[in-house]
Amino acid sequence: MMWAAFDSAVRAVLDHGMTGPVKRWKELRDRLREEILTHGFNAELNTFTQTYGGTHTDASLLCIPQVGFLAYDDDKMLGTVVRLEQELLDASAPDALLLRYRTDTGVDGLEPGEHPFLACSFWLVEQYARSGRVDDAGGLMDALVGLSNELGLLSEEYAVSEGRMAGNFPQAFSHLALVRAADALHGVDRLSLVSAGHGARG
Repeated sequence: MMWAAFDSAVRAVLDHGMTGPVKRWKELRDRLREEILTHGFNAELNTFTQTYGGTHTDASLLCIPQVGFLAYDDDKMLGTVVRLEQELLDASAPDALLLRYRTDTGVDGLEPGEHPFLACSFWLVEQYARSGRVDDAGGLMDALVGLSNELGLLSEEYAVSEGRMAGNFPQAFSHLALVRAADALHGVDRLSLVSAGHGARG
């Protein structure tokens, strides 16, 4: 996110005519990029990691392409998704939900164990859709939307074993991630129409 902040500042100057020390910001942005690629990616495991030099993953890694650091279908992102699926998908769910990270590592000082955060699984829907895994994206999206209540509202987390919502309710982050995921799937639908020769309508 530090990289994203400097990248946004650079684009604010170059693309939108705002003022600022753009040369310095570009330098810091580029240095951060090199640092992240060097220390934040574990080549042996073929994944970005939760911490520099670490081996564990974190669902927030799905934000890497969202901020423009890498493309959704970049090999490093695809490798990261594989690792996320192996480490963080909640296998107890019929349609598995993605955990934020493994709390049993003690990285945050909190007690081990928490319910899956819905935003993380919506991020995975977006990643699937943007990288061509359309069936996986649609299946997970259907499962997630099915967790909403009769008003279409979602909570922060979902208690899979108990079949109920958990955490803050309603949770804006869950709905924002839903919108992003829906937009990604809509983009896939539009591309499908274009490739089939039907054109795209607004």
